[in-house]
Amino acid sequence: MSVLVNFQQRLALETENVQLDFATVEQGIRAMFADPTKGMYFIAEVDGEVAGCHSITYEWSDWRNGMVWWLQSVYISEKFRKHGVFKAMFENLKRLIGNDPKLAGLRLYVDKSNLRAQHVYQAMGMNGEHYRVFELMK
Repeated sequence: MSVLVNFQQRLALETENVQLDFATVEQGIRAMFADPTKGMYFIAEVDGEVAGCHSITYEWSDWRNGMVWWLQSVYISEKFRKHGVFKAMFENLKRLIGNDPKLAGLRLYVDKSNLRAQHVYQAMGMNGEHYRVFELMK
């Protein structure tokens, strides 16, 4: 559990320069594990070491009469970047979505300033041209 919390703290600091509270993030991750309707985590290991993770949350699409997965909390440890870890994780998601007729697709949001991630997602065949995400956060 602590490696996931640590990864999320690093992600927030790297991408948005935000310091996250360990206890709050830990409770959030535990809540998702306790309630599968909130989402699920995927963890990548290389030689027994956690190399990266991401989560999936759900959005019902009445337009498509199917579930859209939201890719979130993507983090690859510095040590394992540029070694194909994210590519393998992404290919797994594409396979899962492609094999399940109830799944309509995959979406994600990325901070406007996170150009590194945007380039990676574009290289995986994702399109960032169609939507802008607006939010009202507490």
